[in-house]
Amino acid sequence: MVVRGEKNFYLLIFTCSLFALDFGIVLDQSAEYSGSGSDSAFGYNGILIPKVSGLLGESGAFYISAGLNYETGPLAFVPELLRTDFHWSQNIWDFRIGRMMYQDPLGFIAAGLFDGARLSFDSEAGTFSAGGWYTGLLSKIRANIEMTANEQELNATALDYSDFANTYFAPRRVISALEWEHLGLGECIPARLSLLGQFGLGDEPLHSQYLAGKISVPAGVLILDIGGCLELFQVSGNFNTAFAAETGISWVTLSQRLSLLARYSSGKSDSMAAFLPLTTVSQGYILQPKLSGISLISLDYTARLHRTLSLGLSSFYFIQSALESGSGSPYGNEGRLVGGEFYGRLNWAPVSDILINAGGGMFLPSLGNSAPNDKSFWKAELNVVISFF
Repeated sequence: MVVRGEKNFYLLIFTCSLFALDFGIVLDQSAEYSGSGSDSAFGYNGILIPKVSGLLGESGAFYISAGLNYETGPLAFVPELLRTDFHWSQNIWDFRIGRMMYQDPLGFIAAGLFDGARLSFDSEAGTFSAGGWYTGLLSKIRANIEMTANEQELNATALDYSDFANTYFAPRRVISALEWEHLGLGECIPARLSLLGQFGLGDEPLHSQYLAGKISVPAGVLILDIGGCLELFQVSGNFNTAFAAETGISWVTLSQRLSLLARYSSGKSDSMAAFLPLTTVSQGYILQPKLSGISLISLDYTARLHRTLSLGLSSFYFIQSALESGSGSPYGNEGRLVGGEFYGRLNWAPVSDILINAGGGMFLPSLGNSAPNDKSFWKAELNVVISFF
């Protein structure tokens, strides 16, 4: 900000010290045109997000935001409470309570907004933290929890205001996490280790625990990432184990990034169960499978073409981790190779308050042997984000 005079300068200081509030409104809109073969459909959704943040004394802060969602369908407007948390930091201690963002070390076990509290402690050995959260007050679409068949059916059911309690909220589960993070293990190797547990409170008693970790090893312009997760879960008294892992290497410069990633999740077999994450984090842009019983190899390239313009090109190849006889896999039963996906995107920020994203791509099952005769999927999308304050 340019200060044009001494009078304005003192007025600015007076206003900030008296209220210490920051207001804003964000309008996020997306349009999509997609189809398979000659069949096509158009979809639109948007969300208006008012937000306010400020200070609480000398060591605290708060952030409050809500959303009004609009999308094509039988019921257009859906209200939602978004990130709303209170935060205090004192010396080496940090405490946060409310509806906050959380993500596991790998990013595909539990990711998104959760209601609860988290306490962190900084030391020379790293940052230690403990947190606990509840999912039953979240919007089911935002939480995207589909650990059981009933939860998948719930997410597919349209919101009904006459039966709001049974059609709006996410499945009731409790999450806990103990974590250790070091930003420079051995002076230059970031590492993070987490022990997570989730416990179902609904009619289907499914509980699961995860031991997950990830390290990043930089070497000049190259970065090597290695991570893995061992899962133990219980269904009606029966114990099962599952596994997921990823490894990737990236070439990074000031204006370009080229990344190669391999990600594996166990499928159902005689010795192991299908990996089952808490939240559904879609893999890819077109097929968007859940990381359960499926693996992938991806190649991603991004480049900054101009100060306001960047380009991204991505490709994915999906593989079924296991084929159970007669299982009726949604990806096909003829073989493990599901197919390939190709996607391109442009991101343009003409001014600081406007971001325009355009992208499109295609998934080709003909490049695999799971269902090689299925039709290709294609999608083109446009997203515009406008910040008013």
